[in-house]
Amino acid sequence: MHGMIYLAVLVAFAACDAPPVPLDDIVIEKTFVPEQCGRAVKVGDYVRYHYNGMFPDGKKFDSSYDRGSTYNVYVGKKQLIEGMDRALVGMCVNERRLVTIPPQLAYGKEGYGDVIPSDAILNFDVLLLDVWNADDGVQSETYYTPENCSRKVEVSDYVRYHYNGTCTKIPDTVVITTNYKPEVCETLAKKGDFVKYHYNASLMDGSFIDSTYNYGKTYNIVLGANQVVPGMEEGLKEMCVGERRHLVIPPHLGYGERGVDGEVPASAVLVFDIEMIEMEAGLPDGYMFIWNEEVSADLFTEMDADKDLQVLASEVLITAKSRPQLHTYNIVLGANQVVPGMEEGLKEMCVGERRHLVIPPHLGYGERGVPASAVLVFDIEMIEMEAGLPDGYMFIWNEEVSADLFTEMDADKDLQVLASEFSDYILRQVNEGKGRLAPGFNANLIIENMFSNQDRNGDGKITEEEFKLKADETPHDEL
Repeated sequence: MHGMIYLAVLVAFAACDAPPVPLDDIVIEKTFVPEQCGRAVKVGDYVRYHYNGMFPDGKKFDSSYDRGSTYNVYVGKKQLIEGMDRALVGMCVNERRLVTIPPQLAYGKEGYGDVIPSDAILNFDVLLLDVWNADDGVQSETYYTPENCSRKVEVSDYVRYHYNGTCTKIPDTVVITTNYKPEVCETLAKKGDFVKYHYNASLMDGSFIDSTYNYGKTYNIVLGANQVVPGMEEGLKEMCVGERRHLVIPPHLGYGERGVDGEVPASAVLVFDIEMIEMEAGLPDGYMFIWNEEVSADLFTEMDADKDLQVLASEVLITAKSRPQLHTYNIVLGANQVVPGMEEGLKEMCVGERRHLVIPPHLGYGERGVPASAVLVFDIEMIEMEAGLPDGYMFIWNEEVSADLFTEMDADKDLQVLASEFSDYILRQVNEGKGRLAPGFNANLIIENMFSNQDRNGDGKITEEEFKLKADETPHDEL
């Protein structure tokens, strides 16, 4: 009996020390899966992803992060080792996977130079950033349309719109997660309070931006005084001293389209971990001084220390930082002033309408983009539109053209029209509503071009003969 027990212990001990069973296929562990997955990778798709490559002992052999660029490749076209081709199928944008690939689906017995030894098992930590296919079009989702829409955007219209653009899905507002909150919280931070807090700041991909801990001092502001980005204002509201929060701030509540030179890229989603250290109650909105007790009925006399019936005082200039003005993006639709995908996404919008666009690289910035082969995500809002002119026209008449047009232009009656006379006449017709210039273009340049087309010999003036010859030809949009 004792011998059998001893033998069983030996068998168990031997089993614990046995080498791992060889893998027949890849092993996938999904470490993060986004709540929404509009499209999963399939064979033939073009993808951009980051990865860290490691051996089973944790030693890193390769990393796209170290090179500062994503790995961009077609899936299932034998441009990757077979195991990675399989691992990418079914992934969603922003999904993260830990992948273990056996040698026969990696570099096999040959290995790869001095980097990958023979029969090596490889581990990859993969983060998918973009996926697209050459057959993809613009995905346009309208999430708000005004009740009254008298006119929809057409090609040649001049439009003004706001947008938030990114390479990945961004939140619509500040996402706040409370990591720790004291059991006793007597006071909540509110507008006007003077607060001191620590923060760590990074981008969505983990890239470091800044940290107050590195400086050994807090960041101090008056809440509601526009001293920080709007998203941080929102994230600090109603915090307790000692409370810690995790914030995800979308670009339009952060540093917007321009970012911060050398520190924050354009249209960046910001990630903050903040801790409230101290706060001091502020004054009511609009007040810089308040009384804590009843005001003296003889206040002036008390101020007039030398009793000369006048009070001297130093003037204090309080300069508040003004919030930057929000500018729209203004284009003529159909004039190739934006990427083709944006042109498509703006068509038939109403003023006030808001849409969510997903633009594949071939309808965006292509292989040379920002970054290369990036799928672009935009949230757009139509602010204003002005009807354009018919295709190919830069000026049109709103009423019948005068039968004596040349004489009307020739202001000094010298039987020739100079550029200044021509320009004054056209602008007068526009101001009086008799004619229209194409919106969204430089009016002076349009008129200069119109004059040049009429000035057939290029001598800087138009004669009646030139004008007639021009009018006798195929009708032109200029006149």
